[in-house]
Amino acid sequence: MNPNLESDLLRTLVAIAETRNFTRASEIVGRTQSAVSIQMKKLEDIVGDRLFERGPRGVTLTSPGERLVKDARRILSLLDQAAVSLQSDPLDGFVRIGIPEEYGGTILPRVLGRFSKLHPQVEVTVRCAPTSELNAELDKGELDLVVVHEEAARVGGEVLLNDPVVWVTSDKHFQHECVPLPVALCNSGCWWREWALASLDQHQKDYRIAYVSGSTFGLQAAVSSGMAVAVLAQSQIPPDCRELTAEEGFPNLQGTNIVLRQRTQNKCSTKTGMAQAVRDAFQTPAQSQVVC
Repeated sequence: MNPNLESDLLRTLVAIAETRNFTRASEIVGRTQSAVSIQMKKLEDIVGDRLFERGPRGVTLTSPGERLVKDARRILSLLDQAAVSLQSDPLDGFVRIGIPEEYGGTILPRVLGRFSKLHPQVEVTVRCAPTSELNAELDKGELDLVVVHEEAARVGGEVLLNDPVVWVTSDKHFQHECVPLPVALCNSGCWWREWALASLDQHQKDYRIAYVSGSTFGLQAAVSSGMAVAVLAQSQIPPDCRELTAEEGFPNLQGTNIVLRQRTQNKCSTKTGMAQAVRDAFQTPAQSQVVC
C-alpha cells in the first residue's frame, strides 16, 4: 500500500463503490462533485492504475479498483476503531437498534460484542423483524438505527453490503424439477414476493404457491425440507441447498443491498458509536469473527 494514500481519498473511494455514482458519493463525503473527481484522479495517479469505468448504469470498479476498495474498507475500519478507543470516557445512555432476524445469529453478536466492550454502560435494545416493520418503526422514532434490505436501484441509506436475491433449491430433494413448480413466498406486500411472481410469469413457468411465511427462517425451512423452492438473499442460502442458475430456467432477479438507516433527530455519540459497530461487523470477514 502506497504510504501517500490519505484516508480522505479512501473514504471517497468507498463512497463511490457503494453508490456507483460520483454525485451521490460527493453528498456522503461532504464535498463537491468536482472535488471528488479531483480526489479520484489523484488516487489513480498514486496507485498508477485506472480505478473506475463509467457506463450507462453508473460507475463500476475496475479489477484494481475492487482490490483497493477491499483494502480501503479494512484500513478505514481500523482507523475508526482507533478513534473510538481513544475516547476519554466510555459512552452511556441508551440506543435502540433494529436488524432482520436472519442476521440475529451472525452479524448481531459481532455488533453487540464490539459495542459492549467499548461502552459497557450503554443500555441496548434490539428489535429483530422484517425490513418493512423496521423501516416503519425507525420513521416513527421507535428505533434509532436499523439494518434493512433495500432494492439496489435505490439509495435510501448507507450501503453496507450487496446481497443478491436468488432462487434457491435443496440439493437433496430437487423440487425445482417439479411441474408445477412448488414455490415458497414471503407474505403479501414484500417486494421479494413481487419479484418472484413477476419472474415466474415472465418466463411462463407453471407454478403453485406451496408455502407462505413472514420470516426468512420460514422460507429457509421450506427449501431445506424439500417442500418448495424460494427466493432468498444469497448470504442466507441454507446448508445442503444451492442457488439455481439461468441455465436451469431461473434467471437473475433484481439486486438488493443491505443498508444502514439512522434517524437524523437526536443523533448523539452513543448512536454514532453503535452505527460504527454495525459497519465494522459487516466489513470484517466472517472467518475472522468470533460468533457467540
